[in-house]
Amino acid sequence: MILVVGANGMLGCDLIALLGGRGQGVDIADIDITSPESVVKVIGKLKPKVVINCAAYTDVDGCESNTETAMSVNGEGVGYLAMTCRDIGALLVQISTDYVFDGGKGTPYVEDDAPCPLSVYGESKLAGEMNAAFCPDHLIVRTQWLYGLHGKNFVETMLRLGAEKDELTVVDDQIGSPTWTVDLARAIIALIDSGRRGTYHAANSEYCSWNDFAKAIFEEAGLNVSVKPMTTTELNRPANRPLYSTLDCAKLAGDTGFQPQPWRSALQEYLKLRTSNAL
Repeated sequence: MILVVGANGMLGCDLIALLGGRGQGVDIADIDITSPESVVKVIGKLKPKVVINCAAYTDVDGCESNTETAMSVNGEGVGYLAMTCRDIGALLVQISTDYVFDGGKGTPYVEDDAPCPLSVYGESKLAGEMNAAFCPDHLIVRTQWLYGLHGKNFVETMLRLGAEKDELTVVDDQIGSPTWTVDLARAIIALIDSGRRGTYHAANSEYCSWNDFAKAIFEEAGLNVSVKPMTTTELNRPANRPLYSTLDCAKLAGDTGFQPQPWRSALQEYLKLRTSNAL
């Protein structure tokens, strides 16, 4: 059995759907990953073969003023999961982020590049990666710019604002790969099923700026919205963001045969599914 921790979130919901009878989910009402007693009780009772940890504190700016919570959930909690998985002989799959990098490389990051987070969020997720290693049988999957049907995300924010306004301003100097949670879930399952261990990058292929992504959302949705550029400095958010954090996913494709689709076609699929679900 594959246990998904954080099963009610965007990625967790898609994992549960794709895993079918192989998967079981728990969320915050069932398990508190910041409590070693809770982790041991729940995972010790269920005894899964694989634990996929989708639970995280993902408010990037909120992490700056809530360092203790960020480190507790994203760092220490992973350690508790890792030690419990080690004790029962389970594989721990930890979901991580491009924010462990500083964005200064200028070319897509590979798995062996040295992390250098710019924010508390990035630091806490890097701590989670390090703590995942308490379980000898572990798999770290870094991803970025997630959107999906089961949670708040950039696509939904743009569609909501685009219905209200005919002009928006979006940053154009942060570059990455928008990633549909369904494709990320497929990548994670491919890694598990092919017996992979260690660190992998998984994101939709090709890349763009947030500004380009916003324009594509409106084009695909048939909304006439003008998207003006602005810099990250002008946006002036509490947490620093990596400007170029594209992830090289060649290792994923080479080791599993799974190649995530281009971000634009993933967006098209997502919008069609979103529309059909609303009918």
